[in-house]
Amino acid sequence: MKITGARSEPFSAIRRRALVKAGAATSSTAAARVDNAAFLGVTEAEMTPAVQAAILALVSEIEDLRGEVGRLKARLAEAEGLADRDGLTPLLNRRAFLRELGRVRTFAQRYGAPASLVYFDLDGFKAINDRYGHAAGDAALQAVAERLAGNVRESDILGRLGGDEFALVLVQADASTAQAKAAALAEVVEREPIRFGEWTAPVRLSWGVTEIAPDVETEALVAQADAAMFAAKRMRKAG
Repeated sequence: MKITGARSEPFSAIRRRALVKAGAATSSTAAARVDNAAFLGVTEAEMTPAVQAAILALVSEIEDLRGEVGRLKARLAEAEGLADRDGLTPLLNRRAFLRELGRVRTFAQRYGAPASLVYFDLDGFKAINDRYGHAAGDAALQAVAERLAGNVRESDILGRLGGDEFALVLVQADASTAQAKAAALAEVVEREPIRFGEWTAPVRLSWGVTEIAPDVETEALVAQADAAMFAAKRMRKAG
């Protein structure tokens, strides 16, 4: 990297000038002697008390900077985690879910590992909102999210895509395995009604499954699972 205006000057000359400015003696009569002086590139003659103090101050500043960098990294990791979370539930938001779905798709493309996508829709959600209000609707979404999250593997990926729509990536699972898992999750969710204040309301899920094909883009995979969910919903209503 070229720095405009920089002078071609040996580092030793720059160091000596800095030491002199800090009060370093350049004669052999300097009294201070510290360990590792040679490692620091400072001779015993240059290691005066003033230089020692300057080095200690520099070391202290470096340690402070390291601590600040560590704190900044921790805050950045926390902010990134919050940016990935849905605003209402503890699940991934749509953006983060699609990113993770893309990673699974890439893995499947590279290694041929099976994986499936399940698209869930909460039946009757609009009626809950209309009858009991949006706070009740939020409580219903939170309850569904918690029941789903409590019954999937740590390796699976669960997210809320928006409104009353949830999605789940099941790794190492073909379409038939995913269908069985989706049915089991729906049974868990529907086992108890949603409670909010003094009211209770039953909840039902519709779902659709698509196996993750490496040659299908992530948004197209979501659209396929969504279409399968609506087809299942229509069949349920017709039956």
